[in-house]
Amino acid sequence: MWDYRDDVARTDAGMVGYEVEATDGRIGKIDESSRDAGSAYVVVDTGWWILGKKRLIPAGVIQRVDDDNERVFIQMTKDEVKDAPDFADDHRSRRDEDYDNYYAPYGRADEVT
Repeated sequence: MWDYRDDVARTDAGMVGYEVEATDGRIGKIDESSRDAGSAYVVVDTGWWILGKKRLIPAGVIQRVDDDNERVFIQMTKDEVKDAPDFADDHRSRRDEDYDNYYAPYGRADEVT
């Protein structure tokens, strides 16, 4: 869950600023990303949608990246993202139990599709 799928692995921070699409619509833009083995994630700034909150999303739920249109597609609904734990700058580690417990059912996108 905390690693990118082989077909969406990124070699740089090129996804920062990309729009993020849940299975049922747009949820925000990528504010930052990590590709560290075993703890890869993106941080999504939800902007107006949930009052400027940020959500840490495990890289494994990313289905695909459309570089031409600067969009990232995730295997989660808008409500699932909304219900995820708040992201705070001091909670970057994916080892935080709140993140692990919440995202455990999602697995990697290539395992659930």
